[in-house]
Amino acid sequence: CVFSTGHHMCYHDNSLVSASLEALIQHLVPTVDYYPDRSYVFTFLLSSRLFLHPYELMTRVCHLCVEQQRSGDALLDKIRFREVAPKLVQLLTEWTETFPYDFRDERMMRCLKDMTHHVARGDEYSWRAMQQMTQRLIKRLSALGQYEEAVAALNTVAMERPASLKSKQASGQRSDVMSVCEDAFILAQQLTHIELDRLSFIGPEEFIQTFAMKDPLENHKRKTSNLEAYINWFNRLSYLVATEICMPVKKKHRARIIEFFIDVAQECFNIGNFNSLMAIITGMNMSPVSRLKKTWSKVNTDKFEILEHQMDPSSNFSNYRTALRGATQRSETAHSSQEKIVIPFFSLLIKDIYFLNEGCASRLPNGHINFEKLWELAKQVSEFLVWRQVICPFDRDRRVLQYLVTTPVFSEDELHLASYESEGPENNMEKDSRRSLR
Repeated sequence: CVFSTGHHMCYHDNSLVSASLEALIQHLVPTVDYYPDRSYVFTFLLSSRLFLHPYELMTRVCHLCVEQQRSGDALLDKIRFREVAPKLVQLLTEWTETFPYDFRDERMMRCLKDMTHHVARGDEYSWRAMQQMTQRLIKRLSALGQYEEAVAALNTVAMERPASLKSKQASGQRSDVMSVCEDAFILAQQLTHIELDRLSFIGPEEFIQTFAMKDPLENHKRKTSNLEAYINWFNRLSYLVATEICMPVKKKHRARIIEFFIDVAQECFNIGNFNSLMAIITGMNMSPVSRLKKTWSKVNTDKFEILEHQMDPSSNFSNYRTALRGATQRSETAHSSQEKIVIPFFSLLIKDIYFLNEGCASRLPNGHINFEKLWELAKQVSEFLVWRQVICPFDRDRRVLQYLVTTPVFSEDELHLASYESEGPENNMEKDSRRSLR
């Protein structure tokens, strides 16, 4: 363990393993002849929120950067600040581009404004760069606002409970998934659009914010809402699959829908869209669907069993993790944007990051911050950032997308009832269950 002079920073094999919070903040501050390593900037900005509010960090960094150039001689100060200004702008640019949602805070925006004025006195080039950076940031935040409104609006439409879907289906009013799209590959492509759209709005810090210090003055809901919206999408897709299967009156029709969704799941697997794949499997394994024995007897389940095996949770999802590694390697050497697609099974990704955080102290007994843990967190989150930036190469099909995100789906109770209407109760337990639901 080597202590660098003055600041308590502990290194092992050239890698920072622990340090005091003060030293870490200082290490982020650029000087005339120093700029922090990019991976350090990302790692510390990502996890610093476990220890202090982004606003406190921003204030301290800007203050230190200005103070360090103070010599007492006004002219010299101006010259020195002009030399460091481009580096400060670079740091703030990395911050606003990687963690834009930190700036949904009036105080952060004010701080940015103050720095812009400060920089303007020293260096016109840096001032222009600050202006451009702020414009990009405002654009990103307004896109986020629009996205959140759109998701809220979709949820409202989807929540409108239809008068029994089943009777609508019988009278032929409600279209089913196959009447909207009977090509499994196209449906898988549209699911991939929804996944990538929603992934692109999750801020890397949302993973950490979920278990960061809870500040009672702050509305944390807003902070991690994109992450929650994404998990809600997974649940919606599972329920949509179950609804589509339980709704048809005829057994032959139900079996056809099951086989269709098995094909869709297979196409999702081929694309590298593991989140939709898992949502479809989850929907097919819900008890209202799995109890339809007569329906399943008409289905060729070989393909489904292979997919289930791929996503089998035993030994901590080892089959899936192998498939994910394969997809990641394919993505790294990809020649087309289609080969770049990797959409992880998202709840598991969150769980991994959560356990990494829980399983390992953030502070060491001497009060230092355990930086080895922060490197690990950053490694997992930065992999997600690579996956998040893939542009979906498939054509959008408006009608199919609209159906997937807005068509009403059964609640858990409605699913059970529809299932009993399709195939009556098998035993007393099911009879009781149906009676209580009615």
